[in-house]
Amino acid sequence: MADQIHVARAGAAAGQLGRLAYIDWMRGLACVLMFQTHCYNSWLNSDARKTEFYGWSQLLGTLPAPLFIFLAGISSAMATQRLREKGVARNAIARTTILRGAEIYGLGLLFRVQEFVLGFPISPWTDLLRVDVLNILGLSMMLMGALCWATDAGTPEKSRRRAIAAGLVAAALAAVMAPWLWTTLRPRWLPWPLESYINGVHVYGHPQPWLFPLFPWVAFALVGLALGFLLFSDFAKKKEAWLFAAVGGAGVTACGLSLALDAAPVRLYSSEIYDYWHTSPEFFLMRCGVLLVLLFLVYAWCRWGWAQKGFSPIIQLGNTSLLVYWVHIEFVYGRFSILPKGRCSILESTAGLLAIFLAMVALSLLRTRWKKRKAKALRAGPAPAAATAESG
Repeated sequence: MADQIHVARAGAAAGQLGRLAYIDWMRGLACVLMFQTHCYNSWLNSDARKTEFYGWSQLLGTLPAPLFIFLAGISSAMATQRLREKGVARNAIARTTILRGAEIYGLGLLFRVQEFVLGFPISPWTDLLRVDVLNILGLSMMLMGALCWATDAGTPEKSRRRAIAAGLVAAALAAVMAPWLWTTLRPRWLPWPLESYINGVHVYGHPQPWLFPLFPWVAFALVGLALGFLLFSDFAKKKEAWLFAAVGGAGVTACGLSLALDAAPVRLYSSEIYDYWHTSPEFFLMRCGVLLVLLFLVYAWCRWGWAQKGFSPIIQLGNTSLLVYWVHIEFVYGRFSILPKGRCSILESTAGLLAIFLAMVALSLLRTRWKKRKAKALRAGPAPAAATAESG
């Protein structure tokens, strides 16, 4: 889903695929976790839903959305820094990022239209305005473009330092404000489609934890943005392994700090507002810690493990994550579901999951080959015309 910046491919052009493969691998991991969550949630029967297996499946399903948004922040930082080092004007950089974010946001709206049409007449019209991952991903990119524009300091190094600080501060503010914006400071004066972007209220009268409002979800992108700028620094290029080890250690520390703050006798919020598992900054800190640990483990697997030994279906999925996200939904939840919804055993659903995985890898390969063929044709296009002109 976060392939919008195409960082891995840009790195490949610069001979840095080994450095950046971890981004696509992590994005591909998010796709696999998303597949299993959706498949088991859609197809398992009532008895299977009572098992511990299903509980673990859905727990793992809490990772894909933060991963996609977090990786979008890293990708945005890397793309922005490259453009800065090439001397591109800050207005042009911001325009590129913001327009790409607007494109993702528009695709999110189009996706909701598709779901409504394919689900008609069962789908309620209000689903057209539901705040989903693509909507927040697009808005987050636009906000990051604006933040990078505001923190531009004339030189890439100064701009990077300012963006890191601003990203972390903005992420902290978004996480801290979320509990209030979901409860006592709810902007009830806004129409529900707009309020939903603040707290995910939708049409239910109170915020829904399964939706993706800006608070706190944009904070994952902002943390990713700050980390992305750090990973692009000169220090990171020289001491990359050590930096990633420090990132993993910071993740473990963040998880421990989350538990310590949750157990602390002094609280920032009243008991009516505090909800550790949904809106608290402590829970956000825990999820950020998990993301940082995962980033380190994936980096280690890509650098010293077998991730890049031959063809990697995980990296392949990461290259086309938006496409496979879009398509698999219809074959799991939609009218074209390959298995009967709510009537399958764990074994049957697992077989369906394997079929979805293989089909999405095949679709991803077709997409990649088509793009390569198209790019090759475009490069070869001007040659005949030039030859004709010379012969004339």
